[in-house]
Amino acid sequence: MSIRKAAVIDMGTNTFHLLLVELNGKSFRTIYKEKIPVKIGQGGISQNQIAPDAQKRAFHTLRHFKNLIDGEHIDQVFAFATSAVRNAENGPEFVSKVKKDLNIDIHVISGDEEAQLIYEGINFSGSLNGRVTLMMDIGGGSVEFIIGTSQEVFWKKSFEIGGQRLLDAFHYHDPILPEEVEKLEAYCQEKLQPLIEAMQFYKPTGLVGASGTFDTLTDIYYASMLQCKLTGQHAFELPTGDFERIFEMLKSLNREERLKIPGMIPMRVDMIVVASCLIEFILRYVPVEAMVCSYYSLKEGVVSRLLAAEA
Repeated sequence: MSIRKAAVIDMGTNTFHLLLVELNGKSFRTIYKEKIPVKIGQGGISQNQIAPDAQKRAFHTLRHFKNLIDGEHIDQVFAFATSAVRNAENGPEFVSKVKKDLNIDIHVISGDEEAQLIYEGINFSGSLNGRVTLMMDIGGGSVEFIIGTSQEVFWKKSFEIGGQRLLDAFHYHDPILPEEVEKLEAYCQEKLQPLIEAMQFYKPTGLVGASGTFDTLTDIYYASMLQCKLTGQHAFELPTGDFERIFEMLKSLNREERLKIPGMIPMRVDMIVVASCLIEFILRYVPVEAMVCSYYSLKEGVVSRLLAAEA
């Protein structure tokens, strides 16, 4: 069987990801991966715009990605844009400019498609077992929730309440104020009503968080235990008690102090507080002893589809 190469670009609201892979039958090998905090939602997401500075950063990063893709002689490029571009009034204009200047075709995917790809990525990581699980991916623009098992999806929905939006709306003081946390929780209670009903109906007993914030939370947890994550492992457990301890610490520190936490990375330092508030809210409805953090998400969901198409 011939080995073929592919590139996946995931243009998130906060982070742009590049994944270069070699596909071989049922498996893939990562040639290269990189993530860059483009913050395409910054300064415009709440007005449904991609701000000029954000466009500049996006183009700079996509040009860099394109050089890497060309260097590997890859002609199969799958680029996906999510919440920030999906909702921006100048989104279509941005997409056609990227096509014209860089010859990259961007698929602007719906929240529903995004949730499905995230599910496929999580499933691909081996994070799911027989039980009914709530899966979540906290992006900068939207948050996807999926309820299902490794066999099927029972329910899925994307909500436009991502980290950048929550940050803009609730996190005015640093450290965050208790009343800001309360307002954020009340907002989640109102916005996530369809999810709450679905959780009460399907009664998930497991919780899996995909990449992003969950990666950083597990990095902080592992660093506090003086342990290293194993390379080649795609799913990590974070005991709920340890999450609570980390959450209390995050709420009590300002940005500068959060940056000094072992395991913290600069691209997560701003959003991690509001994202953790959201996780804390969800834990009220899914009482688990530990949550599973899947290293795989949307881009690996795309890879699993490419492998399935090969088979």
